[in-house]
Amino acid sequence: QVQVEESGGGLGQPGGSLRLACTASGSISSINHMDWYRRPPRKDHEWVATFIYSDNTTRYADSVLGRFTISRDPARNVVYLQMNDLKAMDTAVYYCNVGANGGIRWGSGIQVTVSS
Repeated sequence: QVQVEESGGGLGQPGGSLRLACTASGSISSINHMDWYRRPPRKDHEWVATFIYSDNTTRYADSVLGRFTISRDPARNVVYLQMNDLKAMDTAVYYCNVGANGGIRWGSGIQVTVSS
């Protein structure tokens, strides 16, 4: 069993940066990939980025490509989402998702607000 939780959200400035962290616990060795999703206000959730554990490859949604970076710190069982050049459209509740051998688990979500 794997559990994840998000941290690092808050208020960011347009053009500024924030870094989110997704910390995993439990059966870490069973993880296949970790992902970030977000739900903007009054919109459906959307996929943001994926980190694949087997080969350390990454994938990004077009809306964040070149601005966001997903990375992993194996020593602390953490996957980060570095968000640069923030835009108002990035305002959302961000969710960490983990795909493991036993299924898919979600964090509780964390608010990111981009405003002047």
